[in-house]
Amino acid sequence: MDKKDFDVIIVGSGPNGLSAAIRLQQAGVSVLLLEAKDTIGGGMRTEQLTLPGFYHDVCSAIHPMAIGSPFFSKLPLADFGLEFVHSPLAAAHPFDDGTAAFLARSLDDTAQALGVDADVYRRLVKPVADHWEAVAEDSLGPFSFPRHPLIMARFGLNGLRSAAAIAKRFSTTAARGLWAGMSAHSIQPLTNTASAAIGIILSAVGHRHGWPVPKGGSQAIGNALAQYFISLGGEIQTGVHVSSLSQLPSHHAVMFDLTPKQLLKIAGDKFSPHYKRQLSRYRYGPGVFKVDWALSGPIPFTAAECRQAATVHLGGTFEEIALSEQRAYDGQHNAAPFVLLTQQSLFDERAPAGKHTAWAYCHVPNGSEVDMTTIIEKQIERFAPGFRDLILAKHTMNAQQMEVYNPNYVGGDINGGIIDIRQLYTRPAMRISPYRTSAKGIYICSSATPPGGGVHGMCGYHAANTVLRDIF
Repeated sequence: MDKKDFDVIIVGSGPNGLSAAIRLQQAGVSVLLLEAKDTIGGGMRTEQLTLPGFYHDVCSAIHPMAIGSPFFSKLPLADFGLEFVHSPLAAAHPFDDGTAAFLARSLDDTAQALGVDADVYRRLVKPVADHWEAVAEDSLGPFSFPRHPLIMARFGLNGLRSAAAIAKRFSTTAARGLWAGMSAHSIQPLTNTASAAIGIILSAVGHRHGWPVPKGGSQAIGNALAQYFISLGGEIQTGVHVSSLSQLPSHHAVMFDLTPKQLLKIAGDKFSPHYKRQLSRYRYGPGVFKVDWALSGPIPFTAAECRQAATVHLGGTFEEIALSEQRAYDGQHNAAPFVLLTQQSLFDERAPAGKHTAWAYCHVPNGSEVDMTTIIEKQIERFAPGFRDLILAKHTMNAQQMEVYNPNYVGGDINGGIIDIRQLYTRPAMRISPYRTSAKGIYICSSATPPGGGVHGMCGYHAANTVLRDIF
């Protein structure tokens, strides 16, 4: 193999760019990682968005998939400063009567609190929680014959159903609401085929590993990954915006932690007409509208369970949340949307003494510029009267501004493309390997490849293995 400046260049330092870089460097391949911004991390960044001393996660906030990732869990990230903090409850879901369902580390505690629906919940989640490592190995990657066929067959019988179909098994408002909040993380209509999969996975990994926050903020994950990569001999350059392949030093392969929209702009002239058509037809899903607050005190949730959870799902009943998700998908804004809220400062020091931070978003039509701040605050006030009185300052980003901040969030789509049944394993195009493009030596490793969005690094890990097989 002829001598090059680098064996592989990776463009983009999100969780998948970093995981690909680490996997290749572990194999003795020389890697240069390029990042357009001045800091690495992609969706793993923490900044003082509101007032001095108030630290907010700009994008991702809660990290069940990071701690449950088959790749990240094997890395010595604790040696590079990464520490996870767990709240007493992983997540809570309040209702208008002042009660709340919850996701606890204990599956039995969660199930028993659901009363008559306890056994239904156990049958749905326990098989995956008990065999999480096997399920993760087979589901968090490209389509292939499973190594654990019986376990995956059982998971598939439920996971390939719609969340709405699964909801019919529950008879209580509490269980149906809790299930809706879990499934709504899929950012698609709850009537869609396979929308149940994310609800099952997030519940199961919560029982197995919890829903932790990184101490100090999500930036801590990116920093630990980057420092480990550098310790292996890798090189990182920030402030480098790549708009053409001609900018890159000589290399044997280049990997893009970018979605199809950006990839076409940079390297589209290298691709076959058929592959270019496939990428141009790639579908993005609903966007998000996000708010961060600096608060004078903790959020006064009526339900005690909500004051014990770093994550709170706001939306009430299954029917309300299902309507909210359908409307966002259909290009409509909702007056009472599903709101995903986190309150990390209750459990991790993110604000001056006695003060707090809060982080929330709702799903909106892709590309929306509508300001949803008042609507989101109304949803919080619904379950936490007096919340507005605590607000010292706020910072907002609409769906368009989310894309400006991170071009991978096309139209505010934080999943890098909708993860419905049509794009579950065929993202970004229907190919034998989703990580190869039609051009030799050019690969894609972003959340636009299987298994999709989330801070788990598995897209980058599998893409790196493809590069190793193909070239090295």
